[in-house]
Amino acid sequence: MRHLLIASALAALLPGVALADDLALVLGTADYATLPDFPRGAEVTDAVDGLATLGFRVMALRNGGAAGVTRTLNDFMAAVPEADRILIALSGRFVTDGRRTWYLTRDAAAPTLFGLDERALSLESLMQVLARAPSRAVLLLGVGTSAEQEVFDPWLREGVGDLDIPQGVTVLTAGPRNAANFLADELSVPRGDLSRLVAENGNVDAEGYLPRGFVFTPRPGDPALTETQAARAEETALWQGAVALNTIDAYRNYLSAFPRGRYAAQAQEGIDAILAEPNREQRLAEEALGLSRDQRREIQRNLSLLDFDTRGIDGIFGSGTRRAVTDWQQQNGFSQTSYLDREQIERIAAQAGRRAQQLEAEAERQRQEAERADRAFWEESGARADEAGLRAYLERYPDGLFAQQASEQLARIEGEKRQEAQAQDRVAWDRAREADTLAGYQRYLESFPQGQFVEEARTRRNALVEENEGAQETEEARAAEQALGLNALTARVIEQRLDALGLNPGEVDGRFDRNTRRALRNYQRDRGLPVSGFLNEPTLVRLLADTLGQSLQE
Repeated sequence: MRHLLIASALAALLPGVALADDLALVLGTADYATLPDFPRGAEVTDAVDGLATLGFRVMALRNGGAAGVTRTLNDFMAAVPEADRILIALSGRFVTDGRRTWYLTRDAAAPTLFGLDERALSLESLMQVLARAPSRAVLLLGVGTSAEQEVFDPWLREGVGDLDIPQGVTVLTAGPRNAANFLADELSVPRGDLSRLVAENGNVDAEGYLPRGFVFTPRPGDPALTETQAARAEETALWQGAVALNTIDAYRNYLSAFPRGRYAAQAQEGIDAILAEPNREQRLAEEALGLSRDQRREIQRNLSLLDFDTRGIDGIFGSGTRRAVTDWQQQNGFSQTSYLDREQIERIAAQAGRRAQQLEAEAERQRQEAERADRAFWEESGARADEAGLRAYLERYPDGLFAQQASEQLARIEGEKRQEAQAQDRVAWDRAREADTLAGYQRYLESFPQGQFVEEARTRRNALVEENEGAQETEEARAAEQALGLNALTARVIEQRLDALGLNPGEVDGRFDRNTRRALRNYQRDRGLPVSGFLNEPTLVRLLADTLGQSLQE
C-alpha cells in the first residue's frame, strides 16, 4: 500500500498505447483530523469547471482520507494509459526530508521519517506517472507559506523539497488560493501559452519543462472534445457537487442521474459511510463552529481544571481530549458523542470558572494556615535571635516570611564569629567557603573540630549532600518546565500572577530567577501541588485559572 499503489500501477503504463483523453487529478485538503487545518487548501477542488469544459476527465477529491485518496488514485491510474494530456493538482500539507516530498491526506498523523504510510502520497511516484507524457504533463502544487510551516521531527519539515523533475514535466507552485485561481483561470484558457500565463500571473513559480509558446490546454471544438467527453464532464461536475455536499441526498441524486456511472460505487460507499458513522451530525456541528487552535486549548485547560485528563493542552482534539469530553458529557447528562456544541463549551467554561474560584479560596485558606504556622515557629525559634534558633527556622522555612531576616541575622553572627576567630581558623574557613565543596568542608571540620565555623561547615556540607541527592528530581522538574515551551510573554504573565498573589517573584521581566523560584515553591506549597519551584502543566493550569470562564471568541 506504500505510496497509495502508484508504484504497482506504473506497470500498467505500457509504451505504444494510443492516447485519446485529457486527464486531471485534483486533491485538496483543508480540514485535517489531527494536524492543524490548512486554510483554503480545498479550494482547488472547486476550480475544475473550466477543465471539464475543455474536455478533461476530472477526478477531484475534497478533504480525502487515505481510503478515499486510494480509490481516486486507482481510478486515475486506470485512465492514464488512454490519456493525452495529464494534469495533477495537489493543495494541502506537504512534508519533506529535503530530497523526497510527500502530500498528506486528511487523516495523516504527525509524520516521522520512518512512519510515513498510506496516508502520505509520494510526489516522486506521481512524477513518474507524469513522465509518461513528456511535454503534455503538468503538476500544480498549492503549498503553505513559511510562517504556516511546522517542524514534525528532526528529519522532516513541512513544505516541498528539491524535486528531481523528469524531462518534459512542468511543475507549478503557489499558495493554496493562488493555485486554485490559476487552475480556474489560466489553466482553463483554451490553447493558452502557459509560459506567458505564468509570467503574467506573478504569483506562480514554475520549474521543469516550460518552453516559450508552450500550449498545454486544447481548444473547444478540437477533435478530442467528443460528445462522450462532454457527457463525462457533466457526470464529473455532478459527482464533484455530491462530494462537496457529502450528504446522502447528494449521492443519491448522482446515482439517480448515473446509476451505472464511473463514480457509482464511490457514491454508494459515501452513503454507507454516512449511515455507518456514529455521531456524524454532532461532528459536523462542532466543525461548523470553526474553533481556532487557541479556543481548543482553552477548552482543554477548562477540562483539565475540572479533572478531566485531555493528555495535553496543545489545541489538537485527539483521543485523549475526545475521551475527556465523553467523560464530561456522561457526568453532566449529555449524549456521549465526544463532540461539543456551543452550549456545552460555555457550560464547561462556566464550571471551570467556578472551580477556579473554589481552588483559589482553598489556596487562600491554606496560605493563611501556612502563614500562621510560619509565624508561630518563628516566635519559638528565630525570634530569639540565637544561631541555633535561626538555623532551625531556615531549615524548616527556607522561603518563609522571616527567611531574609533570619539570613541577615545569621550573617551578622558569622561576622562576629569571624572577628573572634584565630587567623589560621579564618583562613581555612575562607578557603573552604571559596571552594564550596563537600571535600573542602570535610577538610575544615577535620582540621578544626572546635573551630568558630564548625556549625556553618556542617550546615553547608549537609545542604550539598541534599542538593546532590535531589539533583535528579531538580533536573526532571527543569526538563518538564522546558517542555512547556513558554515564551517570554507567557513568563511575564506568570510573574505578574505571582506578584498579584503577594508572593514577591522579584522583577517582572520574563526571566525566572531565585526570587521567582521561591515564589513558585510557595505557590505550589499553598495549593497542595508538588513543590519544586519549576512550572509543570498542573501548576500552569492553576496559575492561569483566573483567565478561564470567558465565552469563546475568535
